[in-house]
Amino acid sequence: MRYRTLGATGLEVSEIGFGGEWMDGTAEEARAVVDAAEAAGINILDCWMPDPTRRSNLGDALEGRREWWVIQGHIGSTWQDGQYVRTRDLAAVKPAFEDLLRRFHTDYMDLGMIHYVDSPAEYAEAVGTPEAPSPFMAYVEELRAAGTIRHIGLSTHNPAIAKRAALHPAIEMILFSVNPAFDMMPATENLDDYFGDAGAASALDGMTPERAELYALCEETATGITVMKGYMGGRLFDAATSPFGVALTPVQCLEYDLTRPAVASVMVGFSTPAHVADAVAYETASAKERDYARVLAGAPRHAYLGSCTYCGHCAPCPRGIDIASVNKFYDLATMYDEVPDSLREHYRALGTTAAACIACRACEVRCPFGVHIADKMAAAARLFGC
Repeated sequence: MRYRTLGATGLEVSEIGFGGEWMDGTAEEARAVVDAAEAAGINILDCWMPDPTRRSNLGDALEGRREWWVIQGHIGSTWQDGQYVRTRDLAAVKPAFEDLLRRFHTDYMDLGMIHYVDSPAEYAEAVGTPEAPSPFMAYVEELRAAGTIRHIGLSTHNPAIAKRAALHPAIEMILFSVNPAFDMMPATENLDDYFGDAGAASALDGMTPERAELYALCEETATGITVMKGYMGGRLFDAATSPFGVALTPVQCLEYDLTRPAVASVMVGFSTPAHVADAVAYETASAKERDYARVLAGAPRHAYLGSCTYCGHCAPCPRGIDIASVNKFYDLATMYDEVPDSLREHYRALGTTAAACIACRACEVRCPFGVHIADKMAAAARLFGC
């Protein structure tokens, strides 16, 4: 296993990390995965989940070996009346974080994560400004001053919010969603197109300017990045569901993620030891096995027809729907038998949901890929229930 320094934290973390979200089985299953991960040299774990089962199972599996693990523990993820609730209400936040410490049999978290901030309003509520921190941020900084958290991080899917976090002097790292589908320009048969005149105006190194700027900023400010959604919920593994029209392997996805500037580790969702082995295969993979660029360069141009690439050309919507985000959350949700709590929360946090669509189809005229957007809005409203 190779290790990387996580920005200015100075923490040395395995480039393959453990995303604990899917550890909702038995205590024995959790222990088997933790054993396999540790044996492979994995030493960083993300736990955003507030439910008692996953927290206790993971915490019990880690007992007696706490010092090996660098743990990202989220602040603001709470369990209320049997449901996950994201909140900045300190009356709920404080006992939830104390519960995480207790169930993990520890008195500190290496990384205290400001949980899931995706809009400017949320950022103001959760962070405030360096000169005038919000009450929530003041609590986070109190935890750091007491040694209860060693470093402050923030999780987001929004590059604009990630850039604000990277500029905040107290925030040392971010947990951010990175994969080829989220980052890259629409498919082309020749990767050189991304560096030509046409691509230069809208992308750098095959990614949107906004994301390219974020990664460069994180490098400049020594803001470490750990990655979530690195496999795009498994969608990239199947040519039928990949927006590129070709399948990528876990190794190729990891190579893409780990070649982004400032990225230190990819949090891979494990639920069995076999999933650990699939990810750790990256460590011994050949250059040919890692080569995602060759695969994407050969992707059929027509693979994007009818498939949303989240490019945003459909905007603006007369009802204020963030169409690209709705499609992203819908596409991810359809990969699972049941919609994950995290995706449902992300979708509802958009404010204006797909249910507001009036099927005017103005967006469809602007879509470069012929997506039947109104139909997808109706499908998303049905799936998410709003």
